[in-house]
Amino acid sequence: MLLIFSLSSQVAGESSELSGKITDIIIKAVGKITPLDIKTSNTIDLGFGLNHIVRKFAHVAVYFILSILMMNAFVVSGLNKFKAFIFTIVLCTLYAVSDEVHQIFVPGRSGEVRDVLIDSTGAILGSTVYLTMSKIKNKVMVSKQ
Repeated sequence: MLLIFSLSSQVAGESSELSGKITDIIIKAVGKITPLDIKTSNTIDLGFGLNHIVRKFAHVAVYFILSILMMNAFVVSGLNKFKAFIFTIVLCTLYAVSDEVHQIFVPGRSGEVRDVLIDSTGAILGSTVYLTMSKIKNKVMVSKQ
């Protein structure tokens, strides 16, 4: 949550510069696998632009990880997995809302309902992966006995 808050505290230029660097790294890495006629993240336009896609994927990834950590904390604390799933989704969504409200007060940034939906999607995916991996682990443990 601290990482999310820190990244959301970056003014627009800093945030854009960071995501641009990450996008350029991705372009160079993919270019080593298959030839690309792309020099920088600013030269490609896929409707939204590659940099925009990277920024939105970052939302999904960060909330994916947050939800896995939250699920694990709840389960280890003794909460049943269904309640842990519900609490995790609710808390991640509330944090996403608070994060977007926070961004309203950061120069050049804005709060977007779309980003809350993207963040919530990441949380749902992460929690679902946690539950799925937990079930697989339980089946493996049972079959070893």
